[in-house]
Amino acid sequence: MSIVTAPLTNLVALNFENMASLVARLGWPAYRTTQILQWIYQHGVHDIDQMSNLSLIDREALRSLADIGRLQSPHILKSVDGTQKFLLSLEDGLTIESVLIPEGRRLTQCVSTQVGCTLDCGFCLTGHMGLTRNLKAHEIVDQVLTARDVLEPDGRITSLVFMGMGEPLANLDEVSDAVIRLTNADWGMGFPKKRLTISTAGFSQRLHAIADLGVNLAVSLNASTAEQRDRLMPTMNRLHPLPELLAACRAYPLPPHRRLTFEYVLLGGENDSPQDAKRVGQLLQGIRCKINLLPFNAFPNSPFRRPTETAITAFQTILRQKGYDVFVRKSRGPDVFGACGQLGNVS
Repeated sequence: MSIVTAPLTNLVALNFENMASLVARLGWPAYRTTQILQWIYQHGVHDIDQMSNLSLIDREALRSLADIGRLQSPHILKSVDGTQKFLLSLEDGLTIESVLIPEGRRLTQCVSTQVGCTLDCGFCLTGHMGLTRNLKAHEIVDQVLTARDVLEPDGRITSLVFMGMGEPLANLDEVSDAVIRLTNADWGMGFPKKRLTISTAGFSQRLHAIADLGVNLAVSLNASTAEQRDRLMPTMNRLHPLPELLAACRAYPLPPHRRLTFEYVLLGGENDSPQDAKRVGQLLQGIRCKINLLPFNAFPNSPFRRPTETAITAFQTILRQKGYDVFVRKSRGPDVFGACGQLGNVS
């Protein structure tokens, strides 16, 4: 008769409460919960034997029940501009992508929250994939742990943006859990909340959850009229029409000295005219915000094209004349399909 052994518990998959339950099951004092989590998130260990403040007997007891199931070593595509795209294999064989973007002394990581995406925004390659599944909290956090593993000794990720594959607010529970693990200073990774931004295509009824987390919010606008948004973001505009989204943004409880960020993908001949710029200025009137303009990054078989430099400059100038802080985001990593809107299955 064969003996069936229970599968080991993956310590990386456990949140604080789950870890506390495991520690109690082992009959250990409660402070062991914090110690184990610190080894995972602050020291980035891959093996229980590296937990040197646990006795040999305790490590053996822990190994009998659990292991550290980190993501496999990533395949990294390096852009000529220094951007690195990580291709990461999940336990079930699916693949996600994450991007490290250097800019001067800053290093930003773009993090994915779904395999594919639940939405159908026409200008985004990920949207053409459809949704395979949501990521678990530990799979979101492990993207950051994995990137940290490959940094130079003096390297440090300075900002996190949840702008990779997927719609974060369509996976709210796991995203919220991941944010707690990333920002907790006692046992987590200790990222400052002001350095973490969650982007949404417009789940207006869930914006309050981002306020509760205390991190920054970016809203993908991408259109100056409801009709335009219907064409470019059909599912999102049907679920949360433009007027509803703008009302939610106006009601958003911004802390002092914080602003909403509006992201606007500029598509040549589609939404990049001076009239579009003027309408955007009117739509956002009265909202404490900044605007990031993202010139379209091409991908195979897309019907859209990048706007001209003249159109980009004119769009920015019109909005600045209306009193907005407007920034044109540089395309980073387009040669490895690592730029905004290019994450998907073309690599």
